[in-house]
Amino acid sequence: MSVLTLPAQPGQDTAPRPLPWRRMAWVTWRQQRATLISVPAVLAAVGIFLVIYGLKVHHDYAALVKCPLVGSVQNESNACQQLFRNFNSTDWPIGNTCAILIALAPVLIGAFAGAPLLARELETGTYRYAWTQGLGRERQTIAKLALVGLTLAVVAGAFGELFAWFFQPFLYTEQMNVLTETVFSARGLVFPAFTLLAFAIGAFLGMLLRRIIPAMAATLGFYLVVRLVAWGVRKYYPLAVVTSNSKIFSQFQTPRLPGFPWILSTWVTGPGGQPASQAMTNQVENGLAVTNQILHGPGPRAGASVPPGYTEWNRWIPLSHFWPMQFIEAGWLLVLAVALFAATVSLVHRRAA
Repeated sequence: MSVLTLPAQPGQDTAPRPLPWRRMAWVTWRQQRATLISVPAVLAAVGIFLVIYGLKVHHDYAALVKCPLVGSVQNESNACQQLFRNFNSTDWPIGNTCAILIALAPVLIGAFAGAPLLARELETGTYRYAWTQGLGRERQTIAKLALVGLTLAVVAGAFGELFAWFFQPFLYTEQMNVLTETVFSARGLVFPAFTLLAFAIGAFLGMLLRRIIPAMAATLGFYLVVRLVAWGVRKYYPLAVVTSNSKIFSQFQTPRLPGFPWILSTWVTGPGGQPASQAMTNQVENGLAVTNQILHGPGPRAGASVPPGYTEWNRWIPLSHFWPMQFIEAGWLLVLAVALFAATVSLVHRRAA
């Protein structure tokens, strides 16, 4: 049998046309459907539990709030104490466990969804076939990162809002607030940003190490470093205010913002605005009795015991600055995630040929 070949006609374009991005999204779905189904399914199952148990938590908390409205004074005291003990012994352990698991959710997604994204094909050698098709390896990588990463971030954002509703009663009973580390990182814009960053870390390390298990372990370490850095730099966001001690008490009158504001530093000045000695600082702080004032009612009533001319100053972040802090932290987390995505595509271009 003979094979006849015809030369390409002059001016005829023989290069294959790139696959449209819409078709690439379908291909990515076919390749990553296990991840795109399993992760939302797991979060949905946990979400169902949060809804069911959250209704009980909110019911118990409502009963605790209404407790002083029934019975005599002595019965009120005994009933309230019993309700509070029951809330702490039954509801809080479950709530605390959920908070710990939610804090681990982004890194688990990064390790189990991000690390194998590219490392699996490199480890098994299937990239020699998959990345030589007409799709183009860079375009394939961009499609995977964009589709899977965006899906996980959206699902995580919805899940974070559900957890915020579930955990709200514990802010009051456990003397926490929206600026507490475990609370701040598990809601708003920061939680999906951490999820997307963990996914980007896993994908980058999977491409860099080319092995799934080492990439998963490295993702855990890398993410832990990022969380520690985020916790360390959060207090340096340009949102802190400096006021005298009496100005802080207005925070405890703010509805729906329970707990203490985030006091970053405290110092005392004497006559002429000069820093006070350590002994005088201790005397002023004891006179103000900030914690006692918070527990027994707002107002600078302890100020009478402060020596004349001395003032306690505080650098602190009001609870009302929650959303500006969310935007700042989510912003630099997203910038870091995009940088890791770009580095991943660059590694694919240079090393996977």
